[in-house]
Amino acid sequence: MADYEYDLGILGGGAAGLTVAAGAAQFGAKALLIEKAPKLGGDCLHYGCVPSKTLIRTAGVWSQARRAAEFGLPSLDLPPVDLEAVMARVRSVIETIQEHDSPERFCGLGAEVRFGAPRFVDDHTVEVDGQRVTARSWVIATGSRPALPPVEGLAETPHWTNETVFSQTVLPPRLLVLGGGPIGLELAQAFQRLGSRVTVVEFLDQILGPEDADVAAILRGRLEAEGMEILTGTKAEKAEPRGDGVRLTVAPANGDGESRTLDAEALLVATGRRPNVEDLGLEAAGVGVTPRGIPTDARLRTNVKHIYACGDVNGQFPFTHVAGYEGGIALTNIVLHLPRKADYGKVPWCTYTDPEVASVGLNEKRAEKDGVEYRVLSEEFAANDRALAEGEPLGKIKVLVDGKGKVLGCQIIGPHAGELIHEWIAVVAGGVKLSTLAGAIHVYPTLAEISKRAAGGYFSEKLFSDRTKGVLKFLFHLKGRACAPSVED
Repeated sequence: MADYEYDLGILGGGAAGLTVAAGAAQFGAKALLIEKAPKLGGDCLHYGCVPSKTLIRTAGVWSQARRAAEFGLPSLDLPPVDLEAVMARVRSVIETIQEHDSPERFCGLGAEVRFGAPRFVDDHTVEVDGQRVTARSWVIATGSRPALPPVEGLAETPHWTNETVFSQTVLPPRLLVLGGGPIGLELAQAFQRLGSRVTVVEFLDQILGPEDADVAAILRGRLEAEGMEILTGTKAEKAEPRGDGVRLTVAPANGDGESRTLDAEALLVATGRRPNVEDLGLEAAGVGVTPRGIPTDARLRTNVKHIYACGDVNGQFPFTHVAGYEGGIALTNIVLHLPRKADYGKVPWCTYTDPEVASVGLNEKRAEKDGVEYRVLSEEFAANDRALAEGEPLGKIKVLVDGKGKVLGCQIIGPHAGELIHEWIAVVAGGVKLSTLAGAIHVYPTLAEISKRAAGGYFSEKLFSDRTKGVLKFLFHLKGRACAPSVED
């Protein structure tokens, strides 16, 4: 057996790479983590989850201040927002979390961290800054970056992406957002609430394309009520600088209609991601790659069985929590030699707009695509006492069940949907029966009661049916209704 310097080498210090490095070191493996950027944490910490949610929270506070009169408080005359101060807070949160992802912490766990651009020399050897290191196994976790759509002139036109938006210091009076997916909508709403006039351009016929149309419509209604313009079924044809801003020429995506121009001081592009696979020397290692990323099997192995690929780079799900999950799968296979496989059928996600949109398992779109028979249990937040007390009645929960009452999936659009979905993650992932959830005592008044009511709806129609009433009347001589509503002529 060949003698390698390390048991395990990891390329990339984001969610997947950090998970693998920390776990391997704590299991006693000699692990080396190589990160190209000057700091650990990856896209999520520096350009994604952490800064965006911090910005969203700030914008949410400002939005609540505008709604003061709805809560019986005096109306407020709010001054303009200082975006530089807002982004200073964003940076402070990143810096606080950065301490958890420091090289010193990982050294304390037993994992070595090096910074530099890695490149495979062969399937066991990587060169970084002129030095070669060998490892028995490697994990590629180099993440992804923003992808520019094929729009004429876009590359030459000043624009923001998620990698540059958080370094901005001046709030644009008008902002164009190209892309109506989660990233585009989250940032669009944040800037709209901070004071920009935002226009979203989306190629598909609805925002949040993977979600059910009724869920997307609820969110769209809220965004438009806040003053946002949303152009769905619209293709961006050309981008160009114009004075101190930009001009975007758009047209109906189906080709049926006239073009129009949109002017703004800034343009944010949020139309997708592409894997970071360039300059890694994958061909020298014999690792296959496609435009979507590095293909893997269920154990996260590439076509070279001692090289694994986790996180955005493998093209599965662009979520931090999935990257961490995949890192755990790879770690189990590499260090413990247990053939653990990834299961993507129960992956949850959340879009952190207001209202939030959270999902796990099948929704109606996916069920119909897969030919799965289902029925929908639904409850509105407008009937939830806590939602009314909070002044947040918009939204609903949708639970898909099969003919035997097995939960197939759940979608929630409403306040704190990202927190509420976890009860349903446990149901879907753990095979919890619907009767268990319906019978569980939920604290009153809470938003979580909406889950109990949705689950209870499955049983109530049978429990309180005319047949049940007839049986009880026969057995126990019940007298029936004590009151009947009057019928007006």
